[in-house]
Amino acid sequence: MVSLLACLGMAGSLWAAPAADGTAASGRLVRDGVAIDFEARPARGGPGLTEGMLADIRFSVTDAASGKPLTGLAPGAWLDLAQVIAGREGEQRECKDKISLYLKGVVGVRPMLDLNSYYVLVLNKDPSITVIDPLMSVAGVTSTLTRIVLKRPPMDWTKSADGKHLFVSMPGAGEVAVVDAADFKVVGNVAAGANPVRVALQPDGRYLWVGNNSPLAPRSGVSVIDARRFEPVEFLATGTGHHEIAFSADSRHAFVTNRDSGTVSVIDTATLEKLRDIRTGPRPISAALSPLSRALYVADGEAGTVTVIDAKSLATRKVIQARPGIGPVRFSPDGRYGFVLNTAENVATVIDAGSDEAVHRIDVAAEPYQVTFTSAYAYIRGLASERVTMVSLSSLGKGRTPTVQSFAAGAEAPKLAGDLPIAESLAAKADESSVFVVNPANNTTYFYMEGMNAPMTGYLNRGHTARAVTVIDRSMREAEPGVFTSQVVMPAAGRFDVAFMLDRPQILHCFSAEVAPGAASTERLAAPRLEFLPAPAAQVAPAAVPVRFRLVQGADDAPREGVTGLSVRYFLAPASPPRQAAVREVGEGVYEALVQTLESGAYYVHVDAGALKLHSGSQPYMTLRALPAKGAGAAVQTVRRAD
Repeated sequence: MVSLLACLGMAGSLWAAPAADGTAASGRLVRDGVAIDFEARPARGGPGLTEGMLADIRFSVTDAASGKPLTGLAPGAWLDLAQVIAGREGEQRECKDKISLYLKGVVGVRPMLDLNSYYVLVLNKDPSITVIDPLMSVAGVTSTLTRIVLKRPPMDWTKSADGKHLFVSMPGAGEVAVVDAADFKVVGNVAAGANPVRVALQPDGRYLWVGNNSPLAPRSGVSVIDARRFEPVEFLATGTGHHEIAFSADSRHAFVTNRDSGTVSVIDTATLEKLRDIRTGPRPISAALSPLSRALYVADGEAGTVTVIDAKSLATRKVIQARPGIGPVRFSPDGRYGFVLNTAENVATVIDAGSDEAVHRIDVAAEPYQVTFTSAYAYIRGLASERVTMVSLSSLGKGRTPTVQSFAAGAEAPKLAGDLPIAESLAAKADESSVFVVNPANNTTYFYMEGMNAPMTGYLNRGHTARAVTVIDRSMREAEPGVFTSQVVMPAAGRFDVAFMLDRPQILHCFSAEVAPGAASTERLAAPRLEFLPAPAAQVAPAAVPVRFRLVQGADDAPREGVTGLSVRYFLAPASPPRQAAVREVGEGVYEALVQTLESGAYYVHVDAGALKLHSGSQPYMTLRALPAKGAGAAVQTVRRAD
């Protein structure tokens, strides 16, 4: 962070205006031998940038003298409405001030679009997903951005090939929910057969495959869904029992395990026809493909074997003998080493895909059941231990001694929570040098950075019960050498600062983009809006704290008077039973409720106006912090959710 803040003193000397032809916003900066070309253009074509449209943001970084692309950089970028613009120097100074606040993660000064951001999504036991912004903290109490409401409790999830959608299986609904990863809203529910559990996306991103764990043989198999159109395509009965799904690297074949039938079904993804069933043992429990060896590895829990199947010829190459009790098998990112977890013996067997032989037996966390990877480590989670085992990938190999470490993610074993989904409780961060780990027993998601002895922080899941975790990456990507891109939805109309920051050499510059009003502006202005008013300092607990909010509507923020059916719901963090407070109108669109802070702590206050279609889950909320009798008054803060 120090090096990033140092950049703030190195503003560029040039100023860029929107392109004269109106087709895009663009600009160019040359400084310290580096040329930075900026462009914002409609992703699907059009005469200009419009609110609500999908836009391509592009920065090209080259050597100013030779034009050669500069690679291996990690630039930062933010997009926010321009404010207090008073000449070129004033604009640069305003940009620096705002970015300084963005980097500090100060509540209330977040940019409208952070092109370096990432979000942590927590799968809950109830029908919901909690969205955490790790860079935001509300009065030191919470980093929860919003929650996504689902139709039924979730079981598994996976991301689309472009990372813009999340597919969530809901066995109780017989459907897969499609979540827009840009605005964190459910955009559809797709029929997915009987008891849909495991979800997997084939490598080319064309089809989503869903395992149907029906007790009836004719309904047990896989449902195939078009992952781009969100429509069901086909169902194939493959066999009975739980189904795990893997694919050949070229997406030509899908492999579906049938745990109770003792087979692996091979499906042609082009014709969606089952080619054959391969017997791999009495109880095939897991399967994974190594792109390095171009083979499928099927673990049989009863026989204790790993069957190696050539992904092209579909012939069995080898049967590797391990021990009964083995379960999940997963490969490192490069496909070299496969980890086969043995829940009964608390061991991970490591298979070298180069020779198809077991090269290590490593003692790991008790009752191992999940493994995930960064570029440097394998992380293994145990059901019966609070500790996470780390195995250095660079230390593996025949005749070598693996380097093994561990850290505690909480103080309780995950299995104490019960009712766990099959979705993973570990997820690697975008930079691949850290992980998030959910401990369902204490409802906390821990952030661990490689090289530390313990997690750096933990995120409580207030009001819900955490079960699994994944990461949504919003950062720019190097699409080609020296070209960094991101695709975003333009959030509003107006003039925007597009701030770009480079660490080496230290450069910060603000470009400019004009966004025209769209249909969203008209709809937003026409809809009623809610805003909390500053609250008085609360007395020490217990106390009755008056909370006021205003309802307005239209472009002129006209007060919305005479609204009935309003209610205020509040609870004491982390998860006390919610209470209701009566609401009365005090005039000019302002309404008031008395919140009873019976105990010290943090209170969350929500307004529900069902008659106006203003529901608490998508509206601003207030936090009240009541101190014990010996302390001072309560601190009050208002937080706005991202729309």
